[in-house]
Amino acid sequence: MSSKPHDIGPSSATVAADIDEPRFTTESGIGARVARIVEPVLKDLGLRLVRVKLAGSPQALQIMAERPDGTMRIEDCEAASKALSPVLDLDDPIPGEYRLEVSSPGIDRPLVRRSDLLRSLGHEARIELDYPVDGRKRFKGLLIEAGAERLRIKRLDARADEADMVEIAYTDLSDARLVLTDALIRDALKADRSLDVDPSEGGDAEEAPSAEPEVRRGPGRFGKGNKAKPVTPAGIQVRKRR
Repeated sequence: MSSKPHDIGPSSATVAADIDEPRFTTESGIGARVARIVEPVLKDLGLRLVRVKLAGSPQALQIMAERPDGTMRIEDCEAASKALSPVLDLDDPIPGEYRLEVSSPGIDRPLVRRSDLLRSLGHEARIELDYPVDGRKRFKGLLIEAGAERLRIKRLDARADEADMVEIAYTDLSDARLVLTDALIRDALKADRSLDVDPSEGGDAEEAPSAEPEVRRGPGRFGKGNKAKPVTPAGIQVRKRR
């Protein structure tokens, strides 16, 4: 790959993305089953699945989604929650009680497709690998280039005896996520000038504090009481309320 300057930001170009663009990091186990259920439903709404995660006690089924251009509005979250609820009720893929949360990926988002990387060039990310590269499975650095098959980063965690540039095959990625920085917040706010939220409160939607709703099980547990709530500059969370 040719070397490129690392001050390229997501605002420097419009990234064309396809709704069918595959993810290079996917779930396993119950998460994979949920992903197979929800992906076609989201696609019918013009949305792409970003991540499925089951976490917490009581359990929360967290579904991150967005439009191919990286946007996700409250109306999209509401539509997705309304469409997914009966499908999940019918298939019932998760044992035990749980609640449904639908959100955008947030500012410090997971990077699961090449188009995510292209929009994030010049920003800082944490990378985890399935297999070591140069003896390491974790890297922190600036996203420099996202080629057809490999990612190039300028390392911020390199020791004096280590190379400061590394190339990583997408097939080796276990997890990739943007790091919340002032530059990232500025770019996010530029992308949506109408958002009136304190940037110091930025962060991943799933980590935002909120009251725990009552957890129920059985048909209708994701009923029409669902309401959307903005929780971060780029994150939306939908929770079931009584």
